[in-house]
Amino acid sequence: MIVVLKNGTKPEQIDNLKAWLKSMGIDTHMSVGVNHTIVGLVGDTSNVDVDLVRSLDIVEKVQRIQEPFKNANKKFHNERLVVDVNGVKIGGGEFQIIAGPCSVESREQVCYVAECVKKSGAGFLRGGAFKPRTSPYAFQGLQAEGINLLQEAKKMTGLPIVSEIMNITHLPLFDPVDVVQVGARNMQNFELLKELGRTNKVILLKRGLANTIDELLMSAEYIMAGGNENVILCERGIRTFETRTRNTLDLSIIPVLKKLTHLPVVIDPSHALGYSYMVKPMALAATAAGADGLMIEVHNDPPHALCDGAQSLTPDAFDDVAKAVFQIRPFACKFDD
Repeated sequence: MIVVLKNGTKPEQIDNLKAWLKSMGIDTHMSVGVNHTIVGLVGDTSNVDVDLVRSLDIVEKVQRIQEPFKNANKKFHNERLVVDVNGVKIGGGEFQIIAGPCSVESREQVCYVAECVKKSGAGFLRGGAFKPRTSPYAFQGLQAEGINLLQEAKKMTGLPIVSEIMNITHLPLFDPVDVVQVGARNMQNFELLKELGRTNKVILLKRGLANTIDELLMSAEYIMAGGNENVILCERGIRTFETRTRNTLDLSIIPVLKKLTHLPVVIDPSHALGYSYMVKPMALAATAAGADGLMIEVHNDPPHALCDGAQSLTPDAFDDVAKAVFQIRPFACKFDD
């Protein structure tokens, strides 16, 4: 349920309303806009007398929310979320490219790629330190050393770093990481999500390879229910019967999420498709469709990459994609609030 307050409602009146709701076991989520203040009621609202709330002098309207996700619901918020990471903004009209190698392999590799993607306009550096692999015999990442190397690349370039967490016990190692990525395989690792909800880290949450949009939003709700509202959603392809691509990139998720949530939406064409030649057209399509950002894998020597070389772009190829993306960005689809 949401309660829209009349313009000019005094702070003490809002405090009285919150205290009254609290007495009924209802938590509140406040969203203050230019013209309205929205009070989101979180909890079991079945016993709340809607007519009584509507009759209050300070209340403009009351609306029940049918969707199970509350904190992630756009109806709870006056404006779209703009995530600010050390001055680099994404969401609410701010567009960014997150670029870098699938796996951090060496100091030379990650620092060189970081310098290249920054020159091409990337706002974030991505790099895997812990790698979830289908085979237990495949390269699993440099782990703590990989995070240290990402820090070195950040010092050289100033780019905020994005890296994937796989285990709650690794959380202390992620103190220097600016954006903690939850990968597709951990989208429903609810204990991990709850723990991340207690942090103040920006969380990039990837859609699971066989999960619905509502399930993605409910996973975001786990994080936000813990108090951490800085969540970015990422589409990285879903598993279908098609075998010509690694996964099927669901670009329809952009307008759907823009209708349902205020959270930023990022598209990862690299993991979705699995082949580098497809990255540019799908990156352009995602940009035109109104995504808030892209995540693109870039490697200095893709044929010899230790992980996902086939989908990785060279720095020159990435530069070409970035130029094309920024060229069409002003003409991207806009979504009315």
